[in-house]
Amino acid sequence: MRVDFRWLMAAALIVVPAVAADSARRGVTAEDYFAFESISDAHISPDGKQAAYVLTTVDRQKNRRDSSIWLVAIDGRSAPRRLTAEGASSTSPRWSPDGSKLAFLSVRAAGSATDQAAEAPRPQICILRMEGGEAQALTHLKSGAGAFQWSPDGKRFVTVSRTGPSDNVAPAARKSDVRHYSHISYKFNDTGWFDDKRGHLWVVDAASGAATQLTSGDDWNDADPQWSPDSTRVAFVSDRTGREYDGGYNTDVWVIAAGGGPLVKISDHDFEDAQPRWSPDGTQIAFAGQTERRQFPKLYIASKLVATTLAATTLDATTLDATAAGGAKSALAVEGLDLIPTALHWGPGAHELRFEALVKGETHIFRADLNTHRVAPVTSGERAVRGFDINEKAGVMTYTANTFQRLDDLYAAALDGSGERQLTHLNTALWAGLDLASVERMPYKSVDGWNIDGFLVKPVGWQPGKKYPMVLSIHGGPAGQYGVDWYHEFQVYAGKGWAVFFCNPRGSTGYGQEFERGIVNNWGGMDYQDVMKGVDAALKQNPWIDADRLGVTGGSYGGFLTNWIVGHTTRFKAAVTLRGISNFISDDGTRDGAYGHADDFKGFLFDDFDQYWDASPLKYARNVKTPILVLHSDNDYRVPLEQGEQWFRALKHYGVNAELVIFPRENHNLTRTGEPKHLVESLNWQCYWFDRFLNGNAKAQPPDAF
Repeated sequence: MRVDFRWLMAAALIVVPAVAADSARRGVTAEDYFAFESISDAHISPDGKQAAYVLTTVDRQKNRRDSSIWLVAIDGRSAPRRLTAEGASSTSPRWSPDGSKLAFLSVRAAGSATDQAAEAPRPQICILRMEGGEAQALTHLKSGAGAFQWSPDGKRFVTVSRTGPSDNVAPAARKSDVRHYSHISYKFNDTGWFDDKRGHLWVVDAASGAATQLTSGDDWNDADPQWSPDSTRVAFVSDRTGREYDGGYNTDVWVIAAGGGPLVKISDHDFEDAQPRWSPDGTQIAFAGQTERRQFPKLYIASKLVATTLAATTLDATTLDATAAGGAKSALAVEGLDLIPTALHWGPGAHELRFEALVKGETHIFRADLNTHRVAPVTSGERAVRGFDINEKAGVMTYTANTFQRLDDLYAAALDGSGERQLTHLNTALWAGLDLASVERMPYKSVDGWNIDGFLVKPVGWQPGKKYPMVLSIHGGPAGQYGVDWYHEFQVYAGKGWAVFFCNPRGSTGYGQEFERGIVNNWGGMDYQDVMKGVDAALKQNPWIDADRLGVTGGSYGGFLTNWIVGHTTRFKAAVTLRGISNFISDDGTRDGAYGHADDFKGFLFDDFDQYWDASPLKYARNVKTPILVLHSDNDYRVPLEQGEQWFRALKHYGVNAELVIFPRENHNLTRTGEPKHLVESLNWQCYWFDRFLNGNAKAQPPDAF
């Protein structure tokens, strides 16, 4: 055989640079968070040719996130361009029906309100003309504008804004600064302590900005406003029983005329009803509803007869129940739905609904056929698909999608999911320099035969014949799921040379209602067995994992189970618990959702006190031998700081090697929406602890040592 040495020389010139480039790649670090570009909330223009979306970046120097509105062509033939100016974050782009304008929320207009100088800036609706020019503030609502929507005729907006008695009193003139409550609910993790304001609907003139309050009430909030196709009515969601702040769970779908008047109740269930969506002809309303507590929501259609009742103009009551007034009860839209539908859309056409749902470690778009009453997926693949929008006339939909190795980008496809094309290529320069770990799905059976989904990540630079530590990570909820999503922390762990195992034990979402409710009165029971059986399976199938160097971590419910695990086994050499429950008894009386665990136990705390204590990791603190790092936030109202403090002090009392780190100004969402520097530091604290006890690095330095 004749060898062409010229070809070999050319090949060598190609291979050598590639090897050099690969060797220059590095693992992901916590600090890479400062460089991430994140995309969300994309909406297609009425002509179907463009999509506006939100791009969020991190300003490391100012320790904040900045959001801006961008525009990209649906055909993908041109690069995205920025629409909004720097200096003020902008979110929620919404096209006018004729496509000539783009409305969005921004704090740039805050200073124009008469008395806002003494209060924090609030987002207002701004208008940008697509023909050119600077965006102009439209609204000057005292408490700012929240969720909003153009009317189909383009003449008005409906928005949510907060209002209450204190609006009429200047802050300096208020008699007292004490907090006074008469309801059982008086704080919430994200928003803090409640004031006297409630979220209600306002109608705003799209030309002048004149705003008129449409709904009111001191004991409830109104949300998710949706215009009827003829722009005459607005559907929305509200718990008008007066028990919203006293443990109520009976939200309903209501309709009100755009000019005000009596309310008409559309839904007919005694539990949560939400996501009202008008049919294209305005004769029906689809919504998600529940007929019992903690049931997976089902999809319902309010009948044409009910919708006809809405057209009545002689109603003189404050509220009217549509079914009581002669309308038919709502009907199930599909049969056998065992998913949790979110982001509900009507269409394309008058016989189809679309929604997003978690399913077996993935997130996808589904279609519900109203003729056959069946559900089928529209998207597929080992990824998480979210935030979809539809333009039926143009025959196109958009959505964001990410994988275990990539953050979200925007995609477009035909309405049936075919012809998918990627419209944005965010973080491309960053990915080029990183060695990203991949994930392997690892299904197994628990001790009682239940099927459990597990996932294993190999360390970056894995080599056969070498032993590696492994970190077990447990998700929050427990009604959540792990899967093929992007997880920054897992990439960081893998970049440090640690394997990562995670799974979806019973209690997780995405595997049906029976599986999710399998944790009822069982916290620390079969969920613990599910997780430990997964660790056993990972070790058995992967002998390169060092069974003597196992770590465990988790946040919220995952923090609870981390605490539980170290109180019931000494297999783990290091643990990091984030915002974890240690004592159900005190948590139930101090968290934001007062007495919020009755659905997960046999009943109310004071009716069966022992069950709450038996399920509390604090009861088993004397058994703990594992070195444990406790991370908590001082403004966490979901799992209050006292939970971390009790756990830490008990461990120290029993001589455990434990440390406590408290993050100022942060709430339960630290690792998702906390201050960028705190989010990164939290991850570095985790790495410090695992480096110290899994790698045996006695010289490991905590993040606050520098």
